[in-house]
Amino acid sequence: MTDPASIDLVIGDVDGTLVTSDKRLTPAARQAARDLRDHGIDLMITSGRPPRGMEMLIEPLQLTTPLAAFNGGMFVSPELDVLQCRPIPDDIVLPLHDLLRTHRVSVWGYSGTDWFVIDPDGPHVARESATVAFSPSTVPSFEGIAKIVKLVGVSDDEPRLVAAAEAVHLQFGAAVSATRSQSYYLDITHPDANKGAVVDYAVAQLGVPAERIAALGDMPNDLPMFAKVGLSIAMGNAAAEVRQAADAITTANDDDGFAAGVARYVLGNDSSSRQPAATARTTQREETP
Repeated sequence: MTDPASIDLVIGDVDGTLVTSDKRLTPAARQAARDLRDHGIDLMITSGRPPRGMEMLIEPLQLTTPLAAFNGGMFVSPELDVLQCRPIPDDIVLPLHDLLRTHRVSVWGYSGTDWFVIDPDGPHVARESATVAFSPSTVPSFEGIAKIVKLVGVSDDEPRLVAAAEAVHLQFGAAVSATRSQSYYLDITHPDANKGAVVDYAVAQLGVPAERIAALGDMPNDLPMFAKVGLSIAMGNAAAEVRQAADAITTANDDDGFAAGVARYVLGNDSSSRQPAATARTTQREETP
């Protein structure tokens, strides 16, 4: 079993990992956070969400560590004071918007605590408003909005979104970080704003060696985080490439996979020893229809 003494910090993705598909924080997830505290292990959360979209998790999880919003584009304290911010360079915001629109995807923008949309009736606006517990401001364009930390391409046509991501990489290269946080979201941030940078921030600001950090996630934007930590745990609902990259696999987020992953792989509270990723993937295929 995993020795809890080998991990000092757990970094958890939010959507698809810490919360269920209908965005609930379950009693088991809250208990997992308490169990980590009881073992002297800190919990940090990271998400493509804006800071205000994670505020409802702070009290029930009793978070004391910084929150990594916008995939690491902004770090805030549990009181939502900005600790660090990496906006997209102003001169490429409009070209990015135009490129995404040529691929017929909706575009959102986030600046500080504000969320901007051009089409308030566009795909997923209502759902996202419910998820983050606030509504966007409608604007005619993103021109003149300074310090946009994240642009989001939104489409339920996944091949179209994949093509848009490829076009962003081709045209802008290393000038931005572009990864999918959901099958219908393409998150575009500063090149140093990614979940690998979240690990770097934790190492620098919390003084935790990377090898003593465990991370849980489900989507491709979690891969830079997985590449840097000592223990990476993919959710049972994770994308195939994420499961392939993980050290271990837990159950799905709708089956309390966060709590199960913490219990088994971080705290060692399981009758069997920790599985290698290949074995875990086989087990997950057997358990999941």
